Amino acid sequence: MAESSEHVLIVGGSSGMGLALAARLLSGGGTVTIAGRSADRLAAACETLDAGTRLRTVAVDITRDPDVERLFASVGVVDHIVSTAADVSGVYVPLADLDISNARRAIDSKVVGPLLLAKHGAPRLKPGGSITFTSGIAAYRPAPKGSVVASINGAIESLVYALAVELAPIRVNAVSPGWVDTPIWTSVAGDDKDALLAAMARRLPVGRIGKPDDIALALESVMRNGFISGSVVHVDGGQRLI
Repeated sequence: MAESSEHVLIVGGSSGMGLALAARLLSGGGTVTIAGRSADRLAAACETLDAGTRLRTVAVDITRDPDVERLFASVGVVDHIVSTAADVSGVYVPLADLDISNARRAIDSKVVGPLLLAKHGAPRLKPGGSITFTSGIAAYRPAPKGSVVASINGAIESLVYALAVELAPIRVNAVSPGWVDTPIWTSVAGDDKDALLAAMARRLPVGRIGKPDDIALALESVMRNGFISGSVVHVDGGQRLI
């Protein structure tokens, strides 16, 4: 669990895996800043987490250089940076039907955003600090209609390798989730969500779909381990094996 003196910035912390990580760190006495685009979702997260002054929120668009610069000017020095942010709505479609503006938005959210977080965040990290991004199973088990997400997840992992070298001794890593029951599935699968997740659960070696807490535990573990850098940690229930 977090130490009381620690300050962690979680981008995408207003829902899903990021919110689970925030709850985990706050329960250990740490200080957390969660950042995201929606002021309403940030306000709802504050109400859910109910952590008083140990929790701050910042509304920010991480795809915009000035916004990210402003974010770190506001947040100040941090111990760790974690990003679970992604906007992949509208990209799970056949290639022939792909609206390239949706693809650009997804790339901005999960590749350009992390680049800017590293650019402006690295100088704000305390010694021993780390940056952790999220990639995903699509980089290893791509499916029809998933070319954009597969490309993005592969790109973020390559970015991790490069930044771990360039920013050393800052540690840079990624956690690669498999299928996790988070709100993003509602926008991806709609009414088919429950059936799709149940079908995958039957296939997985662990016999179930991931939960946000599963990924939060992995994110915290990577963040804490001072001997992990330039690595991708897979938390996918064995999906790469099937």
